[in-house]
Amino acid sequence: MLLADLGADVVKVEPPEGDATRGWGPPWVGSEKDGSRTAAYYLAVNRSKRSLRLDLHAAAGAAVLRRLLADADVLVENFRPGALGRLGFGDAMLGELNPKLVHLAISGYGPTGPDADRPGYDFVLQAEAGLMSITGLSDEDGGRPTKVGVAITDVVTGLQGAVAILAAVAGRERPESPAHEVGQRIDVSLLGSTLAILVNQAQNAFVTGSSPSRRGNAHPNIVPYETFDTADGEVAVAIGSERQWPRFCEALGLGELAVDPRFATNENRVDGRIALRSILAERFLTKVSADWLARFTAADVPASGINDVAAAFAMPQSQALGMKVKVAHPAYGRTFQVAPPFALSVTPTRAPTAPPLLGEQSDEILAEVGYTAAEIKALHRAGVV
Repeated sequence: MLLADLGADVVKVEPPEGDATRGWGPPWVGSEKDGSRTAAYYLAVNRSKRSLRLDLHAAAGAAVLRRLLADADVLVENFRPGALGRLGFGDAMLGELNPKLVHLAISGYGPTGPDADRPGYDFVLQAEAGLMSITGLSDEDGGRPTKVGVAITDVVTGLQGAVAILAAVAGRERPESPAHEVGQRIDVSLLGSTLAILVNQAQNAFVTGSSPSRRGNAHPNIVPYETFDTADGEVAVAIGSERQWPRFCEALGLGELAVDPRFATNENRVDGRIALRSILAERFLTKVSADWLARFTAADVPASGINDVAAAFAMPQSQALGMKVKVAHPAYGRTFQVAPPFALSVTPTRAPTAPPLLGEQSDEILAEVGYTAAEIKALHRAGVV
């Protein structure tokens, strides 16, 4: 989807029953009576693509895919290792078919190792890769390991894959690159991608030899950098520099903390986390959230209330960024999409088109790769498309 946002012509090859996420509802859009019902989940990650319904287990379906790949820049697939080869599209065959093809293979655990054949799902990988162990309330607060509220393992794997594809395509175009005018295979796994986003928590474990613990909304390396209850709600504050610390203290009416040697530096504050949090928590309870946020804004201290999803998109700043875009859908009428988060000054992202119905563009795609009208009708009659 990100590549489509950037202008790529993305053909989504779907099995006869369709992408599984079409059924990941409720909530739904469309009508079950006319067969147009689709899960909101599917709409979230499929804008600006074209859909080709194709049975790859049929010889005629494999022939269609060969025609598509012969002139393609990139193939993205997320079969288990070896499954694409069993369909007749192993690495050697792909190289013969299109020597310039960039092939991104997404798998749960990578192409080698004892777990290579295991199925990979976001939730399981959040648990297995350590992410859940640092997410959620601490044991002292009655917490337990918790998944992130979106399928973050899937999301970051897609991001890593998109970055790698862009690097491979750019390398193919550079004369000085060893990949000049040739394609290459890229392997990205859910496991590797999740381990990679542990960043400072992983480094903390490497340095100390101990796994980090859950701290709820608190930061393991910066204090104060967490949420506090107020007289009528909760606010989040992030004191990320020593310059902000005295301004934060003054805004709280606790100027003496800024010169207290127990809390003079971030290192001191991390070491004195429990004592400092007790002082701050008591002070935050004396005013409502709006009062504190007004004070922090005046003091140029990073802070916010805690929005739900609808409120986050309704913020004036979100609207100024155009993060919610209207799209016309052939079956559902007007729908909305989350906009791409990047803005390019010379080559802007494409205007989004609606996520496709199953096989919506099958006929036009087949015609583009040389199938006649009669041949397309025959493929439909045979159930290949």
